[in-house]
Amino acid sequence: MGDTPGPSEPTLEEQIAAYQREFQDLDPQVEQIVSALGRLNRRMNVAYGRQTANLGISNAEWEVLKALVLSGAPYQMGPGELAKRLGLTPAAMTHRIDRMVAEGLVTRDRDESNRVRVIVELTAEGREKWLEAMRLATVFEEDLLQDLSQDERGALGEVLTRLLRRVEHAQPDAGGRLNDLD
Repeated sequence: MGDTPGPSEPTLEEQIAAYQREFQDLDPQVEQIVSALGRLNRRMNVAYGRQTANLGISNAEWEVLKALVLSGAPYQMGPGELAKRLGLTPAAMTHRIDRMVAEGLVTRDRDESNRVRVIVELTAEGREKWLEAMRLATVFEEDLLQDLSQDERGALGEVLTRLLRRVEHAQPDAGGRLNDLD
C-alpha cells in the first residue's frame, strides 16, 4: 500500500525499509501506522492552511476563531485563557490578537465588571470567516474519507480516539505548542 511522496520524500515503504536497515528492532507495522499518521497530519495542515489563506486568515488566526466559537455564545475569552488553550506565551497571544483586531475578526475591550480584565470577543466578520473555513474543511474532509464506508469511518474514529486518549493520558501537558509558530 504505497503513498504518493512529496518531491524528495521517500515512500512509506522506502522509509520503513531504511529504518529497518538501521534499526533492526523496528516493528514495521507500528512504523507504517505512525509514519502514515504523521504524513497525513502534515498534509492535512497544509491543505487547511491553503484554505484559510484563501479566506484571508492564517491557521494561527483560525485557531483563535475556533477557540472562541468552542467557548460558546457570547464567544468571549480572556487573552490569558486563549494563550493557555493554544499553548502560546502571553506575548505571542497579544501579537496574534493585535493582528486580528486590526483585521476586524475580534474585539478586545475591558470587562465592565472588572476593569483589570480584558475580554476578546468574536466579531460577526470573524464568525463568518470561521463558518466559511468550516464549509471548506467539510468538503475537503468528505473527499478525504469518500472511500470509507460508514462502518469503516466509525471504526477509524474509535481507534484514533483511543490512540489520542492514550497520548493525552501519557502526556497531559502536550496540548499546546512547545514553540510559538507565529
